[in-house]
Amino acid sequence: MSNSSSITEFLLLAFADTWELQLLHFALFLGIYLAALLGNGLILTAVACDHHLHSPMYFFLLNLALLDLGCISTTVPKAMANSLWDTRAISYAGCAAQVFLFLFLFSVEYSLLTVMSYDCYVAICKPLHYGSLLSSRVCAQMAAAAWGSGVLCALLHTANTFSLPLCGGNAVDQFFCEVPQILKLSCSQSYLRNAWVLMIGVSLASMCFLLIIFSYVQVFRAVLRMPSEQGQHKAFSTCLPHLFVVSLFVITGLFAYMKPSSISFPAQDLMVSFLYSVMPPALNPFIYSMRNQELKGAIRKMISGMFLKSNKLPLFLHE
Repeated sequence: MSNSSSITEFLLLAFADTWELQLLHFALFLGIYLAALLGNGLILTAVACDHHLHSPMYFFLLNLALLDLGCISTTVPKAMANSLWDTRAISYAGCAAQVFLFLFLFSVEYSLLTVMSYDCYVAICKPLHYGSLLSSRVCAQMAAAAWGSGVLCALLHTANTFSLPLCGGNAVDQFFCEVPQILKLSCSQSYLRNAWVLMIGVSLASMCFLLIIFSYVQVFRAVLRMPSEQGQHKAFSTCLPHLFVVSLFVITGLFAYMKPSSISFPAQDLMVSFLYSVMPPALNPFIYSMRNQELKGAIRKMISGMFLKSNKLPLFLHE
């Protein structure tokens, strides 16, 4: 039996026993990571540089792209390094930092997705009041509230998790330091005494989820009452990508953190954590840009402008 005071490092889950399979996992994670960097980087640059995209919806999308870059950069690079160097170790401080950053970014993203559902609700159900309900000042305040709540939530859960005595060793059955896996190493009595922290998180997450559901019920009711099929198509093309992102994020995240330990299996836990921590940051840019003509046009214009600038370089630079 060991306790937290004697633990100096944790051992993360190894993807494979052979060097060849570890390289394969490294290549897979590298491809996903580069795709996330490219997609979110393009959205950040396009929204920041194109004044036509300086609206509440794209302001929140810029924040989401920034959060996605942070989320995937918190977990994937360490997993790639472990696969490449054939190691499982992560320091105690590194594990605590990873838990804090991931919880912080995860909480902010969930709050921001709630705000984006409200943005969609106002745009569809109250278009005449859109400018007053979602002014630049209100948008900045909502974004600041989302980031601030993320800090408080991450501090609370990180402090609670690493204050528990760890009696189950230091092997974490996950490719990154995840709270449910660390709690499995803690003494059961201590975990029960600190269950109130989990209940606070569940209550806040449930409130956000109910707000999202309410917003989309109102949105779909308003869309179905539209007489124009073109208007319905435009409304659905705006809201359906966000609804898909919310569904993937919420369902997999809730399953990872709320499922009973009796149905927990390493392969299942790994797949669920991969779905909610790695796939959304990589897929979000493509989901949001796939049916958004304004965003696709801004990205296409930005890329073509880069090529035009490169073609105007002096001849000796091309040679």
